[in-house]
Amino acid sequence: MRFLFALFIAVPIVEMVVLIEVGQQIGALWTIALVLLTAFIGINLLRYQGLATLSRATWRMQSGQIPAQEMLEGILLAVGGALLLTPGFVTDSIGFLLLLPFTRQFFATRLMGRFKMFSKANAGATGGFAQGGFGAGFNEDESIIEGEFDAPQNSHKSNKIE
Repeated sequence: MRFLFALFIAVPIVEMVVLIEVGQQIGALWTIALVLLTAFIGINLLRYQGLATLSRATWRMQSGQIPAQEMLEGILLAVGGALLLTPGFVTDSIGFLLLLPFTRQFFATRLMGRFKMFSKANAGATGGFAQGGFGAGFNEDESIIEGEFDAPQNSHKSNKIE
């Protein structure tokens, strides 16, 4: 919690210092134009990358796989887009890193590794649920019980409300 508080204090201060320094070097109007240009480029890149990630997620779901990587990349895209809309060059740099496919996939893979370590560490506390993902732990002996069920037929009753 303290880290987030410090981050919310430090980032705007760093952004202001960088904006002032850039403004002194190239002028205030050019600095504003550059901030607007990075936001415009970022929005278009976000749109393109978002559609590509959505397409990959849809393909994975249609093939019967869970699109965990794509879901995490979608979250990173949203964070990157929010950072690009925040005025400043430091947040724009981080936002662009999250929008570029190779760096975003790198961060997503690293985060997935952390989530897997977290789920393995907590597997005992959850009764094995976290080990295999959704549905794991419910049928631990992997036995399948097959059966048939016939629903009663009420053909003489109608479902009309009179």
